[in-house]
Amino acid sequence: MRLARAHVLIGVDDEARLAGVEDVIHRMRAALEEADLSEEVQLVETGTLGVSGHGVVLVIYPEGIYYGDVTPELVPTIVEEHLLKGRPVDSLRLPSAAPAVRPAQVYERQRRVVLRNCGLIDPGNIDEYVAAGGYEALGKALTEMSPGQVVSEVKNSGLRGRGGAGFPTGLKWELVRRASGEPKYVVCNADEGEPGTFKDRLILEGDPHKLVESMILCGYACGASQGYVYIRGEYTLSIERIERAIGQARAYGLLGEDIMGSGLSFDMEVRPGAGAYVCGEETSLLESLEGKRGWPRMRPPYPVTHGLWGKPTALNNVETLANVPEIIVGGSDWYKSLGTSACTGTKVYTILGHVRFPGLVEVEMGTPLRTLVYDLGGGLPEGKTLKAVLVGGAAGAFISPQALDVRMDYESLREWAAALGSGAILVMDESACMVDMLDSVLRFFRHESCGQCVPCRAGTDRLVQLLHHIQRGSAPAGTLEEMDRLASVMQVASLCPLGQSVILPLRTAIQGFREEFVAHMAGDGCTVCERVGEVAAR
Repeated sequence: MRLARAHVLIGVDDEARLAGVEDVIHRMRAALEEADLSEEVQLVETGTLGVSGHGVVLVIYPEGIYYGDVTPELVPTIVEEHLLKGRPVDSLRLPSAAPAVRPAQVYERQRRVVLRNCGLIDPGNIDEYVAAGGYEALGKALTEMSPGQVVSEVKNSGLRGRGGAGFPTGLKWELVRRASGEPKYVVCNADEGEPGTFKDRLILEGDPHKLVESMILCGYACGASQGYVYIRGEYTLSIERIERAIGQARAYGLLGEDIMGSGLSFDMEVRPGAGAYVCGEETSLLESLEGKRGWPRMRPPYPVTHGLWGKPTALNNVETLANVPEIIVGGSDWYKSLGTSACTGTKVYTILGHVRFPGLVEVEMGTPLRTLVYDLGGGLPEGKTLKAVLVGGAAGAFISPQALDVRMDYESLREWAAALGSGAILVMDESACMVDMLDSVLRFFRHESCGQCVPCRAGTDRLVQLLHHIQRGSAPAGTLEEMDRLASVMQVASLCPLGQSVILPLRTAIQGFREEFVAHMAGDGCTVCERVGEVAAR
């Protein structure tokens, strides 16, 4: 067999599957065979290539040229022109308008740690993961490190939870390890219900073995023998790939009894959830995992001592856990060299909205928001002006262009009354009406409130009612202040972060874009949405 002179990587994620990626792959194999290129060009089915909104996406190496919206009918042209004649098909390249930044440059400007393998290996093949350094961290931990040393290494790295709260991961593991009570559990939160957030899904689709390895390491460090992946039931491809990875790891002796002859016994399984947003909160997740209604628990006690079935439980999200193998192999000092002194490492973001390159990126903690929007998101389409950025998903903050140079880390964002949240970045141009944007957020919270506590159940409904009065131009003076007071009460009185976090998007939207709310209230006409006096059918 001749050495492949070119590689065609096709991103296979849920978006691509909806766009017919299986048909494209079938046609590509046939076209390569017809052109007698099957041995010269290697076709690789991989995870996400980091580009969203363009259907089936593929990249051809060594040139690093991306093609988007690929259909079976376009495949012969790509094969004949690019792979056979060496002439890239400019009309199909991303982006066709050829701005200053292209997808390949976006990739080069990232600092990939969590996403190191995503888009490069076949996620369904354990051998490719091993060839890329997979399970090296597990081997090192089991042969060279005690469980306490693994905890110390994670603790010294400064890794903080990537789910939004930012709690030190090593400290959490240490608390679980020291807690009394057996058995102990490892739980991965892959529920990911925050609007605009799909990073964990793409990590699972692109590199599922990294999560398997991470959970084994966590089990070893904390003294747990069983792990659970709680995942949204809608994540069908993620579930398929993580279950396959678990099966392959078990077949290789990396799960089960006496792993690698070390005496460690650890196994794991997948538990799909029913899609409730509130189950992204850790105690609601545990209730659901136990087969109960997904309602938040009173805290304390906390899951580190009284978690799943009342036993000590280490609960982290996908992105948090995916950092651990890199820390064990590279060392805590290396990891601390990334990011800032208070927020070490990298962060994975999903960039959406009015940008040229919506998709998935990873950069060091502390990277300015401007860099994410313009250098990695490609900036706004020609002729458009930036109006706001919603950082952190529905529970995040609306940031105006004046704050675009804020550094994306926990401490810096706190100075702007914002939060890192789930890592979703929604970019809006001048066509976005902030009143409508806030309405969308508030209606989401009302819909997803579990109803257990009155402040959230009644508060979200009242906020939606007040905002609808603003949209109709029938709100009395003082309505904005009433909404702020109500959200403040919800912040201190709600049982879980759903009700507690409403104040962040509400206050930042009103403070940053008050003139739009006032225009709606006065009934003078909104220059943006031009529909004061009517509310869309709910």
